[in-house]
Amino acid sequence: MNDDEIRLSDPEVRLEEEELEVSLRPRSFNDFIGQDSVRDQLSIFIEAAQGRREALDHVLLVGPPGLGKTTLAGIIAGEMGVSIRTTSGPALERKADIAAILTNLQEGDILFIDEIHRLGRSVEEVLYPAMEDYQLDIIIGQGPSARTIRLDVPPFTMVGATTRAGLITTPLRDRFGVTHRLEYYNAAELSKIAARSASILGVEAEADGLMEIASRSRGTPRVCNRLLRRVRDYAQVKAEGRITRDIARSALGLLEVDGEGLDKVDREILRLIIEKFDGGPVGLSTLAVAVGEERDTIEDVYEPYLLQRGMLKRTPRGRVVTRLAYEHLDATTPGTAGGQGREAPAAEEKLF
Repeated sequence: MNDDEIRLSDPEVRLEEEELEVSLRPRSFNDFIGQDSVRDQLSIFIEAAQGRREALDHVLLVGPPGLGKTTLAGIIAGEMGVSIRTTSGPALERKADIAAILTNLQEGDILFIDEIHRLGRSVEEVLYPAMEDYQLDIIIGQGPSARTIRLDVPPFTMVGATTRAGLITTPLRDRFGVTHRLEYYNAAELSKIAARSASILGVEAEADGLMEIASRSRGTPRVCNRLLRRVRDYAQVKAEGRITRDIARSALGLLEVDGEGLDKVDREILRLIIEKFDGGPVGLSTLAVAVGEERDTIEDVYEPYLLQRGMLKRTPRGRVVTRLAYEHLDATTPGTAGGQGREAPAAEEKLF
């Protein structure tokens, strides 16, 4: 795959669309669509904390990119009536970085750390007493004359976001009082999100046109909003700006996003496994080399939606495409289950 290729279905936020994405984000739970259980529970916890005049318990939000973890952090701050300080795990390289942030927080403030699973161990050690006791250990001096002083930090709420909860160390994970896992959205919820975004953007759209976009958005609001903007451009040129079902279908066909939400890259991966490896199994490392991507990129970016749609499955021997994938690509299913004469997976791929 071309590293420079831009995927409309990529759930990661892009630098050039950050400002527009912020304008589309809901500011309160009343405007937040979907994730009903998470929203209802957080509303209760926030109201209870306000009633006690205490900081909200630390919150960990887990889920794939683009589902609203950053949005929820902003809503929590808004509902609590406090400020939010945003950073990310890779940005906090030294103890001094997190210490400077903690000492500048006001009582009740929200500290939002995206990609919290990528925090360094030394930074985590500073966070433990800060999260648990609202205290910060500072080392003064070096060598035998070094001494530790403990500073108080105002009660605050840590909101952590991660796509890979399994990489968070147990001591850090245990210090979060509230943990929520965000799920993919259904088409009805995404249609409502598209309608709200269309209203903000001033786009004229029919309900069935928005549903067509929603059904191809991979269960992800960020992808839905991105497709909406591209369909808007097409409608502006071809249909006087009005999005109908036919216009949405034509636009998404031009963008190579099919009825299942798969894009060109997804289909190439499935075809590669079918044509080059007889449908699998094929080990992750072998697949990564064949596709021209890193193992982590295959596992974290491309695979999740294919697994969710039931077109790909993981086995002890490697990745295997399913009957649904053959049907979707109109490919011939092998005569024998599992296929014959495939390359044996490498030893390091046994767990995948």
